[in-house]
Amino acid sequence: MTGRVLLFFSVFSVSSVFGQVSYSIPEEMPKGSLVGNMARDFGLDLKRLKSGKARIYTRDSHGYIELNKERGVLLIKERIDREALCGQTTPCALHFQIILENPMEFYSVTVEITDVNDNPPSFEKENVKFKISESAARGATFILDRAIDPDVGSNGLQTYRLEPTDNFVVKLHDQADGTKNVEMVLEKPLDREKNEQLSLVLTAVDGGEPQMTGTMQILITVLDVNDNAPVFTQSVYKASIQENAPVGTVIVTVTATDADHGSNGRITYSVSNVLDHARGLFDVNDESGEIRLKGNVDYEKARTFQINIRASDDGGLVASCKVMIDVIDVNDNKPDIHIMSKSNVISEDAEPGTVVTMINIEDADSGENGKVQCSINDNIPFIMKSSNNNFYSLMTDSGLDRERASEYNITVTCSDEGVPSLSSSVTLTLQISDVNDNAPVFDRSSYEASIVENNTPGLSIFTVRARDADWKQNARVSYILEDSSVNGVPVSSYVSVSADSGVINAVRSFDYEQIKDFQFRVRAQDGGSPPLSSNVTVRMLIQDQNDNPPQVLYPVQTGGSVVAEMVPRAADVGYLVTKVVAVDVDSGQNAWLSYKLQRATDRALFEVGSQNGEIRTIRQVSDKDAVKQRLTVIVEDNGQPSRSATVIVNVAVADSFPEVLSEFTDFTQDKEYNDNLTFYLVLALAVVSFLFITCLVVIISVKIYRWRQSRILYHSSLPVIPYYPPRYSDTLGTGTLQHVYNYEVCRTTDSRKSDCKFGRGGSQNVLIMDPSSTGTMQRIQSEKSILDEPDSPLEVRI
Repeated sequence: MTGRVLLFFSVFSVSSVFGQVSYSIPEEMPKGSLVGNMARDFGLDLKRLKSGKARIYTRDSHGYIELNKERGVLLIKERIDREALCGQTTPCALHFQIILENPMEFYSVTVEITDVNDNPPSFEKENVKFKISESAARGATFILDRAIDPDVGSNGLQTYRLEPTDNFVVKLHDQADGTKNVEMVLEKPLDREKNEQLSLVLTAVDGGEPQMTGTMQILITVLDVNDNAPVFTQSVYKASIQENAPVGTVIVTVTATDADHGSNGRITYSVSNVLDHARGLFDVNDESGEIRLKGNVDYEKARTFQINIRASDDGGLVASCKVMIDVIDVNDNKPDIHIMSKSNVISEDAEPGTVVTMINIEDADSGENGKVQCSINDNIPFIMKSSNNNFYSLMTDSGLDRERASEYNITVTCSDEGVPSLSSSVTLTLQISDVNDNAPVFDRSSYEASIVENNTPGLSIFTVRARDADWKQNARVSYILEDSSVNGVPVSSYVSVSADSGVINAVRSFDYEQIKDFQFRVRAQDGGSPPLSSNVTVRMLIQDQNDNPPQVLYPVQTGGSVVAEMVPRAADVGYLVTKVVAVDVDSGQNAWLSYKLQRATDRALFEVGSQNGEIRTIRQVSDKDAVKQRLTVIVEDNGQPSRSATVIVNVAVADSFPEVLSEFTDFTQDKEYNDNLTFYLVLALAVVSFLFITCLVVIISVKIYRWRQSRILYHSSLPVIPYYPPRYSDTLGTGTLQHVYNYEVCRTTDSRKSDCKFGRGGSQNVLIMDPSSTGTMQRIQSEKSILDEPDSPLEVRI
């Protein structure tokens, strides 16, 4: 059986729903009885009760009500005795809250306990004695002790019956405080001679169904005439006392007087009609009327007390007065902090205003002593807000950043406004969970590394490093080589990067002569979801090794013919015979070349410039010098270790070609001499002479043509387009020259006087002996005629 249900709803100011429902049940219901269907009354789904971990929160240490989350109903957990729970206080109710989480909500529930007539009225004393003078007038009133019935309302004490009624009747007299005094009224005068002792029974009756009663015996001794009853100086005495006052404190003194003399005028004081909560707390001196504190009073339990003091003389006449004692509150209770619900972990991306903890604050004191203000420690991104009376919510005030603070110790301090102020505090620990909000950051904005060419594939070059300010998986960095190309080749065929360590390894062996440097990008990506990443540019420099020997460009070494430089016998000291031209495809000091004369037919006749490779005479050429001079020049680079190349230079010391021909037959293959040598020589001279004359005519024609063209260009306003000779490419397939080299020497009209005599010294006096060709002289004359042109460029193609 459930009583009426009152349902109230209001909006909770911190985004938590605050509702209130009231139930009414009788006391003494058996365990497991239904109190009410709170899920239906609050409009909550049963799944919400389970997901929100619904539970009952109450400040009482003893729980009488339990929540059945499966049915969404409230049940009796333990038998409820209304009198033990509330005493005479009405209405009697249990207050508690239903707490839900995710999101945090709470609902207030009030269960009113109605009374059942399970207690009979009872008197404090089983019997009471009166001494009444026989001269007592009709209508004399005698106050009786009231009966106590723990039940309330209609089940409480309703009336009294007095038996027998020969002399006395019982009457109830209403008091200003709503209570009723029980009075025994004399209806018929007493006669001591007829009956010296009277025995009456006072019966207290309640209004329950069925009615219950309690009795007290009244013993009356009839005295001789005592016609003056005691009289109090005040009908109501008022006093106050501070709570926690020590036992024995004098509260107030009551005074009564009696006009009679002797024993009839001697007054005795006693306490009567004390309510349950005041019993045992006060005592009155029977002679002086001084009221003292006998026990401890607590303002939070009772704020006022009322006791009745009876004054009796020896003649049996009595009088009574009322003493009202107010308890003065003292600030002796600290604010009581209770955590209703809290979160131990919150994500760093939580929005401002997210509720972290719900707190209930109570102070048992009253007035200013019971007013409480709560605060938290400074410089943290949280605030305290009062959502309702005595309820506070701790919530985020701004954005959180786990990388700045991963944990907060929040101290909640609550102080009342009493003097002196009392306070309580509690410390809450809150962990901040990580969100992947930081991308990896490289320790440099760009990287530059170098590796020596001809490296071993798989060699570790260097390491890139990136750090992520996040935590655990969100801070785990992986390195990825971004797709790109170098000279049309994927960069992954050049280098690789370790995903875990960021170590960059060479995939292939590098050749400085093919590639000197290249760039690529590495991406650092964390393990968050979604992942964050950043890029960095890496420039790789290839360092040169001395892995290429010098290459001799001039003089050209031929396999089947002999090339000789011709020096006239009248040549002076320092005469430029020729110049050895060599290159080295390496770079830096590995390409610095030096020339050295290794062997010579006559070392006293020639020298080689160590830096420029020029072969010059070091003395006057004489007739005694051999016509055939063979020089071996070694060209060395400056690498470590150095590499070298050797070239053989044939020099003919002669003034005429026939002389040269006669002497240089040994340079050719000796096996080709035969009996017809003279015939072939004469024939060769004839052919050469013809070719010479022909070439001379052609050269003169070309010179005239160029001269006319230059005059035309000079007088015209057209732009001059320079001529660039074609490039040389390595046709031998040796693979030693990795680039195209084009050497062009342009001479001026005064170039014959220069030390650089490529045209004159390098071609004019060059003798090419080709035993297999009959056009030797023609080629000599043709080259001579071309090289004699002052404006013609000398192009050496390699």
